[in-house]
Amino acid sequence: MENNDLQNLELSDSIKINQDMKNENVEMSESTTDQYMQDAGIIEISTDTSTLESELQTELTEKSLAETKQFVEKIAQTHNPETEQEYNLLSREQLVAMLEETVNAEDVSSIRAKVAMIKISLLKKEKEEKDIQLNNFLANGGKKEDYQAAPDPLNERFNAAFNIYKEKKSRFNEELERQKQENLVHKLQILDDIKHLIESEEELKKTYDAFKSLQERWKEIGLVPKTEINNLWQNYNFLVEKFFDKVKINKELKDLDLKKNLEAEIELCEKTEELLLETSITKSFRQLQKYHKMWREIGPVPQDKKDEIWSRFRNTTEKLNERRREYYDNLSIEQEKNIETKQALCEKAEQIAELVIDTTKEWQGQTTILNDLLNAWKTIGAAPKKQNDELWIRFKTAIDLFFNNKKEFFGKLKNEQVNNYNEKLNLCIQAEAIKTSNEWKRTTEDFIRLQQEWKKIGPVPKKYSDKIWNRFRAACDEFFNNRSSYFSNIDSIEEENLKLKNELIQQVKGYQFGEDNNENLKIIKDFQRKWMEIGHVPIKFKNDLHIEFREAINANLDKLKISPVEKNTIGFKSKFEAIAHTPGANQAISKEKSFIITKINSMKNDIKLWENNIGFFANSKNANLLKEEFLKKIENAKEDIKVLEEKLKFLQEVK
Repeated sequence: MENNDLQNLELSDSIKINQDMKNENVEMSESTTDQYMQDAGIIEISTDTSTLESELQTELTEKSLAETKQFVEKIAQTHNPETEQEYNLLSREQLVAMLEETVNAEDVSSIRAKVAMIKISLLKKEKEEKDIQLNNFLANGGKKEDYQAAPDPLNERFNAAFNIYKEKKSRFNEELERQKQENLVHKLQILDDIKHLIESEEELKKTYDAFKSLQERWKEIGLVPKTEINNLWQNYNFLVEKFFDKVKINKELKDLDLKKNLEAEIELCEKTEELLLETSITKSFRQLQKYHKMWREIGPVPQDKKDEIWSRFRNTTEKLNERRREYYDNLSIEQEKNIETKQALCEKAEQIAELVIDTTKEWQGQTTILNDLLNAWKTIGAAPKKQNDELWIRFKTAIDLFFNNKKEFFGKLKNEQVNNYNEKLNLCIQAEAIKTSNEWKRTTEDFIRLQQEWKKIGPVPKKYSDKIWNRFRAACDEFFNNRSSYFSNIDSIEEENLKLKNELIQQVKGYQFGEDNNENLKIIKDFQRKWMEIGHVPIKFKNDLHIEFREAINANLDKLKISPVEKNTIGFKSKFEAIAHTPGANQAISKEKSFIITKINSMKNDIKLWENNIGFFANSKNANLLKEEFLKKIENAKEDIKVLEEKLKFLQEVK
């Protein structure tokens, strides 16, 4: 074939092949970069592009369609909403540390998506922190124009790490571009080699083997500059077909090759149709892109089957694309409903957070309601990311406010309960101090008073509630059981006490005292102590018995010539010596001391008044009688004061 004929043939066939390729690529043009990115779950196409979108778009402008798909598929495998949520859960410190570790990777192409996601999360968190700092500055009275963000060491670390990535990426791109140029040279050489085969008159077997070898080399060579892709592809396909025509390859061999290609395309059609049953829209779309790539790599098919098989493949692709569009339309509607539902939950949570709650029961009830709202939130699907994040912040703010208020309430309640516990513990100690007392009337009144005070005190911490109550109840029960037991046998007990007191009176009357009055006083005190330890007697004998005992004691005191002061304080001392080491003694002694001091001060005031009044009496018989009466009163009062002072001295020394 002459060169001019070959050129004419190349032109006409090139137009035809170009048209075929255009037909084949019609679906792929509909599923361009934006669709790849959307189905990978990475971006949503909008006029407000994110940092990741911008970087990806830059990458896409530098790559061929095949390379773009490879990049997007790789991104899709490593980026999804769950992964993004995981990045958002990390602190800025953790994100910077992750970036510093990530940029150490040798293969920069393997970390593009990760670096982009880290950067997005960092910028988002940095903005949130700056907004918080600005709001705090404004809340403290500052002006927006005066606000200056504080230097952030994390930014320096981030910039240093990101510069490493950019340098590596730059070197990677330079190397990639150099490799593309080399690949272009190799492919152009293969085209020249195929042309030589077309013009060669070598035997069929040798020519065909050389051709197959060139085809394998063509497939093995990597990417070429984008501007050369279509031209290379058209020339390659044109020369492939011309090779078969030129060498007049065996029709059976050619038909066999065409048949294999047809079978491969039929298999792809079947696999593509199976995608209609795939429930995951994203998964089915990714797989469809792979099938389109495989389709283009399959060689020509019989001419009479070409349109039919392509229509089958294209129709299935259209159905998948339509299903995908319907899915995203429905998803948009569903997301709008999710927004409305989440807004309602936010309003309900805010209402609960603003409630003024005063009881534990009400706090528990509202906590249950709020937890139900949180569980309901978890069951609601996602909304558009920006609105979803805003609603979550609003919902979480209401939840945090509620639980902060709850924490504050129970903190105060805990302090009150601890105070209540200490008060009830003090009541237990008082009850236990008097539970064995046999002064039934006074102790009964004391227990009634303690029980009334117990009722006035609020609740205690739950873990101590039963324990402290059982302790108090046990002391009360012990006393009232003893009291019941005593009064059930009171007649026999009082008769026994009557007998004991009569015997004690006889001992006092018949006792022979020695010469040592200090020892004698101790003996008398011991008699009085024993008298007090003996319980009640029948009421009809009480006064007579007491008088007889006092007369016996006084008779002995007279015989022993004990001073009036000592005589008047001996019974008092015996009484308080007997209770000195009993529970509640300090309180009783303190009360008695206060009484005596008050009494002494009152009597001293009376003496002063009486002494002043004596000066006003005239010298007359009646006046003298009255004066003597006042002098007698003054003398008696002074004696009483001596007795009281002795008692006070004793109380101050008693332990």
